[in-house]
Amino acid sequence: MVYTLLMSIFYLLMPVSIVLAFLWAPPAEILGETSRILYFHVPVAWVAVLAFVMSGISALLYLWDRNNRFFSMELKAYHAALMGLVFCVITVVTGSIWAKASWGSYWNWDPRQTSIMVLFLIYIAYFSLYSAMRDNSRRDILASAYLVFAMVTVPFLVFVIPRIYPSLHPDPIVNAQHRINMDPSMQITLIFSMISFTLFFLYLYTLQLRAAILQRKIEERQHEKL
Repeated sequence: MVYTLLMSIFYLLMPVSIVLAFLWAPPAEILGETSRILYFHVPVAWVAVLAFVMSGISALLYLWDRNNRFFSMELKAYHAALMGLVFCVITVVTGSIWAKASWGSYWNWDPRQTSIMVLFLIYIAYFSLYSAMRDNSRRDILASAYLVFAMVTVPFLVFVIPRIYPSLHPDPIVNAQHRINMDPSMQITLIFSMISFTLFFLYLYTLQLRAAILQRKIEERQHEKL
């Protein structure tokens, strides 16, 4: 029921968000037409952070719940991290396109670019660890502990460190004087996009998780028959 509801809202909101981004919202001052990528770059960055936090919380619950009261938390942690990594890549790609249009180069080692790359490498290391420990009975415990550590780094790499050093990032323009300095139509469009991409993530995450749980049940039944 929840899955169907998410799908219905997503199919309604995503086309609306795209139309608003390209046809309704005006271009931002100074940034011009390139500012339209804001309605895709910011939502996917938000979803990446959301997925990484969900992954860390799921891993923490798995480590705390030794009686398995929370079903398949290790699977939830793994697939949330996987979706976070996918959206992190999209964040880097959309940010690089914006950088090329605004700064003349896809990569400038700007503090925000550097911090998101470090975050990307942290989660790449998780999947390398997970794959390398395929035959280790303690894999889920060690991998979950790593995800908790990775989650702790997220706020520092996303919100703290990029604001310590001078940046070319347009945040000081859009978020001048610590308040959102945007036209109301731009704010509405951004909100629609944030909701749409969040629902898109939840749809993909739920789909992946259902498939993974089904696969595990099939494997367990085959093992019982043997």
